[in-house]
Amino acid sequence: MKLQTPVTDQPCRAGISYDDKILMLGSCFSDNIGTQLRDLGFNVCVNPFGTLYNPASILSAVKRLASHTYFTEDDCIEIGAGDGRTCSFCHHTSFAKGSAAEFIGNANAKLDEACEFFRGCNKVIITLGTAWCYRHLERGHIVSNCLKRHPKEFERELLSVDETATALNEIMELCPGRDFIFTVSPIRHFKDGAHGNQISKSTLLLGINNVDADYFPSYEIVMDELRDYRFYAEDMCHPTLQTVNYIRERFLDWALPATEKDRLAENIRALKHSRHIVG
Repeated sequence: MKLQTPVTDQPCRAGISYDDKILMLGSCFSDNIGTQLRDLGFNVCVNPFGTLYNPASILSAVKRLASHTYFTEDDCIEIGAGDGRTCSFCHHTSFAKGSAAEFIGNANAKLDEACEFFRGCNKVIITLGTAWCYRHLERGHIVSNCLKRHPKEFERELLSVDETATALNEIMELCPGRDFIFTVSPIRHFKDGAHGNQISKSTLLLGINNVDADYFPSYEIVMDELRDYRFYAEDMCHPTLQTVNYIRERFLDWALPATEKDRLAENIRALKHSRHIVG
């Protein structure tokens, strides 16, 4: 009996190697896979500004890395809902600090580290989460995070396929000499509604289809091969650790050359031993 609809991967042109310096940007799925790659000995820099979801915000992050433009007081925003800490519309709230001076000092120190890595990296892996985004009306630009500010400060937008493709092509132009791998996060954004989520994911997929880069089908693998709620966490939207592990295995089978599989297996054994995991 055939109990699955297997997803066939297209051949990987770029691939990754233990000799590569790999920049990973995008949704929390990038965080999950990136952390696992780091644990397995790969040289990776994961989301130096925190989790990013839409193509426009990822483009802004790459512009910042390419230009090494420091954050100033003009970038500082007080988090709403009574939080009171300071962050910026370019960062995840995990970067928030108690004062503007503290935030700027930390943000620019992290930026220095990320820019140094960026200058030497040769592979970029980007995970797109959603085509929905929020534009700050006063400042006029799309934000990476609304920072719990009042909804009236923002306008919700859906990027078009052309806007998505243009952003991705501009990202690649800002990174000459680097190989790119794109993927779409399988995490469903049900706050957009079931139909809105599908429209968003479809926009991202069509946008990626208009750029000349490798595509890894993490979205399709979860939707088709792992089509069961046991592969999701309690919120029924985020993948379980088992699912993340499966995607990581599929990705490395696809991207890592056969000559490095023994090294990977040894690193997996060492990681399990360090965590007292049997098997």
